[in-house]
Amino acid sequence: MSLCLMLCPVCSAVVSGVCFLLLRLYISVLVNAFGFQELLQEFKNFMMALKRVLVVNKSYPDAGLKLLKTKLEPTIIPYLDSDPESLPEIKKNISNGFDALVWNTKHRLTGEILDLAGPRLKAVTTMASGIDHIDVDELVKRGLPLGNTLNVLDDAVADITVGLVIGAARRFKEGIKELESGEWKFGVQWSLGQDIARSTVGIVGLGGVGQAVVRRLKGFDVAKFIYSGRTDKPEAKALGAERVPLEQLLKESDFVILCCPLSEETKHLINAKSLQIMKSTAVLVNIGRGGLIDQKALYDALKEGQIFAAGLDVTTPEPLPKDDPLISLPNCFIMPHLGSATVDTRNAMACIAANNILLALENKPMLNPVV
Repeated sequence: MSLCLMLCPVCSAVVSGVCFLLLRLYISVLVNAFGFQELLQEFKNFMMALKRVLVVNKSYPDAGLKLLKTKLEPTIIPYLDSDPESLPEIKKNISNGFDALVWNTKHRLTGEILDLAGPRLKAVTTMASGIDHIDVDELVKRGLPLGNTLNVLDDAVADITVGLVIGAARRFKEGIKELESGEWKFGVQWSLGQDIARSTVGIVGLGGVGQAVVRRLKGFDVAKFIYSGRTDKPEAKALGAERVPLEQLLKESDFVILCCPLSEETKHLINAKSLQIMKSTAVLVNIGRGGLIDQKALYDALKEGQIFAAGLDVTTPEPLPKDDPLISLPNCFIMPHLGSATVDTRNAMACIAANNILLALENKPMLNPVV
């Protein structure tokens, strides 16, 4: 080819023709040797190998990283969300030219960051089910596909939900504290909790997690399941769950379990007014997002005995400062967002995120497309 280029000023037409014939001959030989489909796949693999993906948090599991490395060149930001260098390093690196982005962080993906990424960026995925930390409108504006890892974490989160229901209702936090401080008391009236059997359980958001929670709690002889949401769920009939307005759910439920996503519509869904509707013996459980609850109103309600207890796997902010008033309450059982934190679940989430990117860069639908 270099010889052709040198001769072009003298006889460009002839040389171009010869080069074209040689190229056709070369391709013909390859097709005969490997077959058209195999050659096409090799070409695709070659093109993919030139593409780069930025993973913005170093905690991304190896299972997903190995998948990305089969066809892409990954760059990993070597920090956790809690490290002060995290967001500055993301902004610094993203402008280096990447075709895809694994947004496995709680930092918000904004128009500013997408501007830094520039026009080379072709696909984005989270490693979570929620997308409240993503400015979806900015992605739509740029025509960028977005994927998430919906459904794969349903079982793990449902397990944690049941744990919070039991832990809050049976006063685990108080009992453990008294045990550790040597204040273990005896007596038939000591540390009495609430029964799950014969109770009414209200699920706010009967999606994948909500349905998995109902399936698990059926084994606890719950008397009635009710749920609220924007639409009827076809799965509700088989689960024996009845759709009711939110106010009725709050009024009738012994356990109110928040499984809905955070949006402008659901922000502070549980507030001073809604807490007043609930039973004084009710237990509130949140495995959705911290912003679903007005935490100041929740603190007041728990402090004054307006509701019996709360079990939270999510808070605002995260991590919750150790001096946050909610932590001081004996009837507020808080876990540090462990919902999907099992080895198998996190590996599966990482693999779905990786496949979202690999498929999008081949102009195919993501496994879990959002937009």
